[in-house]
Amino acid sequence: MLKSKIQESSFIRFLLVGAVNTIFGYSVFVLFSIAGVHYSIAIIFSTLAGVLFNFKTIGILVFGSHDNRLIFRFLGVYLVIYLINLIGLKNMDTYHVNHYLAQAMLAPELALISFFLNKKLVFNQGTPQIS
Repeated sequence: MLKSKIQESSFIRFLLVGAVNTIFGYSVFVLFSIAGVHYSIAIIFSTLAGVLFNFKTIGILVFGSHDNRLIFRFLGVYLVIYLINLIGLKNMDTYHVNHYLAQAMLAPELALISFFLNKKLVFNQGTPQIS
């Protein structure tokens, strides 16, 4: 039952693949932060590394796409995600929220926005629905 639900639902697959992608991107962010890199630059590196990793995992495992030409649309979505992320971190910084905690708090919202943008704008699968 669970296996068939996962196979049927692109959103559930997105969440599972997204968990792996988030751990990957967050790990890169933390490594650069520990190295003393400013959070805005750490986000750039974690986003760039994550985009390349995510493009393949999301494209193939979530949407069944092997079309490498979609990378530019995918990059556009991640530019939007980067900007939202940066604004979110900057806002939380004004309240002195720890950057590690702030990034973790933003992750679920960023994942949801990313799913909808990827489904609609990159992989052209019609109106995004959580199914």
